[in-house]
Amino acid sequence: MDATTPDPKPLLACRELRKSFGPIEVLHGVDLDLRSGEVHAIIGENGAGKSTLMKCLSGYEAPSGGEILLDGRPTRFAGSGPAESAGVVLIHQELALVDDLDAAANIFLGREPTTRFGLLDRRRMDREARALLDQLETRVDLHVPVRQLAVSQRQMIEIAKAVARDARVLFMDEPTDVLTGTETEVLFALIRRLREAGVAIAYVSHKLDEIERIADRVTVLRDGNHVATKAVTDTDAPEMARLMVGRELTDLYPDKRPAPDAPERLRVRNLTVPGYAEGVSFELRAGEVLGFAGLVGAGRTETFEGLLGLRPARGEVFVNGAPVRIRRHEDAHRHGLAYLTEDRKGKGLIQSMPLTPNLTLQALRRFARPLIDRRAERAALREAIETYDIRTGRVEARATELSGGNQQKLVVAKILLDEPRIVILDEPTRGIDVGTKREMYFLIRDLAASGLAVVVISSELQEVIGLAHRVVVMRSGRVTGILEEHELTEHEIVQYATGLKNRGVEPHEHAA
Repeated sequence: MDATTPDPKPLLACRELRKSFGPIEVLHGVDLDLRSGEVHAIIGENGAGKSTLMKCLSGYEAPSGGEILLDGRPTRFAGSGPAESAGVVLIHQELALVDDLDAAANIFLGREPTTRFGLLDRRRMDREARALLDQLETRVDLHVPVRQLAVSQRQMIEIAKAVARDARVLFMDEPTDVLTGTETEVLFALIRRLREAGVAIAYVSHKLDEIERIADRVTVLRDGNHVATKAVTDTDAPEMARLMVGRELTDLYPDKRPAPDAPERLRVRNLTVPGYAEGVSFELRAGEVLGFAGLVGAGRTETFEGLLGLRPARGEVFVNGAPVRIRRHEDAHRHGLAYLTEDRKGKGLIQSMPLTPNLTLQALRRFARPLIDRRAERAALREAIETYDIRTGRVEARATELSGGNQQKLVVAKILLDEPRIVILDEPTRGIDVGTKREMYFLIRDLAASGLAVVVISSELQEVIGLAHRVVVMRSGRVTGILEEHELTEHEIVQYATGLKNRGVEPHEHAA
């Protein structure tokens, strides 16, 4: 059957689905069919309406118009509970766990097993939770609050929670964004088993290579409109990217400018973050993009959290040649260091607050005279929206109403508002579409060209190769090599990241 021909008996479908938030319509008559035993990818730029579509189909949002069909019959879910009872389950892009509960309690929240006396059957709950997590090859202590677990472990718990619902239709919104390569392969194996069992899977991802691997069909949304539905075998990643953005993307990375012959902005010597990193040394020049690469668990994020006063650390730090003491994040901020966290939801933004305080909170002293100048704040927000192309239906919106990519742009605008001299970007393109990635890459190039010193921490090797003048490779909390631009290949970086090579070079040999 042609991919664009509707299945006569889709498990779940929508026809002319519309959704408005106030006067702003964000879905404009979208059609979608989800078939039993099929993985149907849904792609589009940030703000295209992917997450909104899935929330409408899984009971989290009420459509403003159109029709939803379950087993061919019109239906309306009065919330996520009735949808789950009907076998329609959503795995959220942003984790929806209760931080203070443990893994088992989260997995069975609202449907806890009980004894014949009506008491909580903790033993059975632990046994079944362990079996679900074993399917996902995830070993965690079932009795510690999930807030103490790694982000990737929490994502696996979210997936186990959905699987426990015995879904007939399973929506996955960016499920691999925080997973390691090994965890991603485990998830793909689970998806194949679910597909063979007849589950209909709707899979949202910005990673087009994933879609080529696991999806049967792909639907493209753009600005809330249905653009195309194709069999994955009839398309490829470049065509999918073109359909998403409405133009060719042949120049994803900007031309890399020569490594600057400029003053040293930052020098780090023997930085140790207990339990995470030991003896890390490097230097960074004005106008330079310095990449940090390594496998998950290499200690890159923790190194910079220690440097910025977010974790206990010891070592020597020099800014513009002068020694500085950074004990708290405020110290780093005062010395001109800005940090884009990899966790924009938990650490980068206050989701429940409007855009204006999210933008200005870190630079509040600029707007307090001594009372906060609301007019100046609003002007700063308007400028940020225009400068960074933050797409929002209304300036009064809360951060949680923005798509993932627009949230990322807001965090970038926030950290740059106070005009730092050193910018540290941790996974700056995680969870954003290919078009927004390109915007971010050109912004990073422009930041360096303006004289800022830039660090890019990324798990995507092509990203650090495409952006960086040099790359620091870490493994198990230690620097194994600092590679010059002419040495930057995926093969070479992987050699150092896996320990096959260990240069043991002191960074002063690479200084300008």
